[in-house]
This record gives sequence, structure tokens and C-alpha cells, in this order.
Amino acid sequence: MTFNLNRFKESSALGIIRGAPLISVDNVLDVCLSGGLEFIEFTLNSKESLSCIESASKKFSNSLCVGAGTVVSVNDAIKAMNSGAQFIVSPTLNEDVALYCNENKLAYFPGAFTPTEIERSWKLGATMVKVFPASQMGSEYINTLKGPFREILLLAVGGIVPSNAGEYLAAGASAVAVGGSVFSAERIKNKEFDTIKSDIQKFVLAVKSYYSRINNIAN
Repeated sequence: MTFNLNRFKESSALGIIRGAPLISVDNVLDVCLSGGLEFIEFTLNSKESLSCIESASKKFSNSLCVGAGTVVSVNDAIKAMNSGAQFIVSPTLNEDVALYCNENKLAYFPGAFTPTEIERSWKLGATMVKVFPASQMGSEYINTLKGPFREILLLAVGGIVPSNAGEYLAAGASAVAVGGSVFSAERIKNKEFDTIKSDIQKFVLAVKSYYSRINNIAN
């Protein structure tokens, strides 16, 4: 699945997979699909991440949009793109990576925290700015940022769980991401795929429930 911003905004949910071995990728992605996730990223600071991206992009191309996370250089971005990544996520803003993504029409999600960093990221062509770590300031920080930055799309990452996902969306985040609390290396190693699926379903349900409430209020 190619990256589509409107579809991502409708989904508003991203799964971050770190440390998954290639041998477990099919199982992990099967439960992502059955749990309701459409957008996932593999972080490049994992041993077999590029192989995971390549495998996922080939086997799940019709149903999942696969991206690369922890991209810290243009070389990382090139390798990720060549492996099939449809979007790029970075822990901080890297201007060279931003330029590369813009030139190659790759969606780019740079990490930022302060208002200055967030504005700079947006001006350099970010598809959505990853506010990380979001939990350090809480959902109210997102609400505060949306005051002066109403046009900037924000992705809340770090400490997002089913019980607070709706709070971040209500505060103004365009999407939320879940990572280690669901896709822990220990769970994957122990093949706890049913547990992972259950937590994915809770996360996706929390997001959908927020939008359902909003739609009901609007109607």
C-alpha cells in the first residue's frame, strides 16, 4: 500500500515495531491486520529491519503501508526506500533527510518537541511532525501547540496507550502511535501474538471510539 495522507489521517493509528526478527514478521503483521492496523513502521536500529521492511512490503503490499523509523541519515533513507519503505520517520529533524524525502516524494515524519523545532520541521516539508516524547508533557501540550500552529499536523508518539489515545486526538493530534507497550521484543520472542493482537484491537478501538463520539456530537 502506498502512503496516502488522507487515509493515514482517517486511520490516525501507527504501529511502531522495534527489534522484531525476520522470522517473526509474518506473524506480527498478521495480527496487525486482524487487529485493525494499516500503518506500521520498522525502526532501523534493529538488526533485521531492512529485511523486515522488504518482506512486509512484498507480502503485505495490498493491505499494509510499511515505513521505516529511526532514520538518522540520508543513507538510512536511501536504504529504507530501496527496501520498500513508503514513509520515513526520524527521532529528530534532519534537514538532509527532509530534502531527500521531498525530492523523492516520500512522506517524512521528523521528531520535534519545542515550538521552534516543530515550526522548523513543518517549513522544511514534514508530512506530519512527530511530537516525541509526547508523554513528557501530556495531551495538554498538544492542545497548547495547536493554538499558534493550527495548520501543522502533529503525530503524538511516546507513552500513548488505549486509555489516553483519545485524549491526544481530542487535544489536536492528527494521529497517535503505539510501540513498545504492544510490540515488545519479549512478547515477540515468546510468540505472544494473541496478546499483541488484543492490545492492537484495544488501541484501534480507542481511536475509532473517539471519532465516533465526535461524529455523534456533530450530528
